[in-house]
Order: sequence, then structure tokens, then C-alpha cells
Amino acid sequence: MSLEALIARYGLLALFAGAGIEGETVVIAGGLLAHKGLFPLPGAMAAAAAGSFLADQIFFALGRYFRDRPWVRRVRQRALFERALGLLERYPIGFIFAFRFLYGLRTISPVAIGTTKVSARLFVLVNLVSAMVWGVVFTGIGYLFGHGFEKLIERYVPDRHAILIVALSGVALATLAGGWHWWRTRKSRDA
Repeated sequence: MSLEALIARYGLLALFAGAGIEGETVVIAGGLLAHKGLFPLPGAMAAAAAGSFLADQIFFALGRYFRDRPWVRRVRQRALFERALGLLERYPIGFIFAFRFLYGLRTISPVAIGTTKVSARLFVLVNLVSAMVWGVVFTGIGYLFGHGFEKLIERYVPDRHAILIVALSGVALATLAGGWHWWRTRKSRDA
């Protein structure tokens, strides 16, 4: 099956999942693919918004229903968690709307909000509006600047060997970092 056929078949589903897991990078890429005509722009915007909305609802629910579990307690100890709570206390609706646009706070914020007394109804409503705006904005960026991105990529695309070397180096570094983190975590637990 060709790449175009895979994108045509799974493109919006992949965009939906990527919006919830990765965020802006995937959604901008979805706008680029919509610019190329591989799927419709409104569909890309809807998939991005829906994926982001669902992921944040899941994180909110995890914070709400598992606030006393060890992994949530570990998340609570992070400085970003306290920063998110501080912003939430000062600007509750504004923060719920804006957290997905703030670098570093996107995934921790819904968990933090879930541990507070913010009602689920308020979170759903503001999160829905924010996800729609976010999906339209970032997909639109990819779509509007698609021609410029294409020209840039055509100009600077390295050969296949360089791409393979970079990809393998990335996998090796990620494996080493994961092993080092596992070793340090295990060492600190044993101490």
C-alpha cells in the first residue's frame, strides 16, 4: 500500500491520535497534508480538536479519580504542577482555556485541574471551546503555510542515508536515556 493510500485511509485517525499524544507538531503536519489535498481541511481541524479534547478529558478524569495514587502524587511534586495550580486559582476559566497553548503545561494541567474542585461540567465546556480553537489555529497554520513548508523541505531534505543515520542515532539516544532513567529510579528506590 502506498504512503498516499495509507494517509488517505488512516490520516484523520492518525491526526486524531497524534493531536492527543503529541500536539502541535502533528496538527500542523495535518494542516500541511490537508494543503496537499490528502484529506479535507475541515476534517483535519475536527480530528485535531477532537483528539486534543478527548486526551485532556482523560487526563482530567485521571487527576480526579486517581488523585491519591502514587503516580498522581509524583506528578503533584513537580514544580509545573504547582505553577498550573497557581494560575488556575488566579484565572480559572482563562487557565482552563489557555493551558493547551502554554508550552510545558499542556499535559500536566488537566491532571492538576482534575485534583481541584473545578466542576467536571465547567472543565468540559471550556475544554471543548479551547480544543476547537486550538485545532483550527494549528491546523490552519499548517494549511496556510503549506506551500512555504514544502519549498523549505524540498530545499533541505537530506539523502536517505543521512535520514537513516539520524533516525538510528535518535533511537539509540532514546534507549540510552530510558535505560539511564530506569537505572537511576531503581537505584533511588533501593537506597
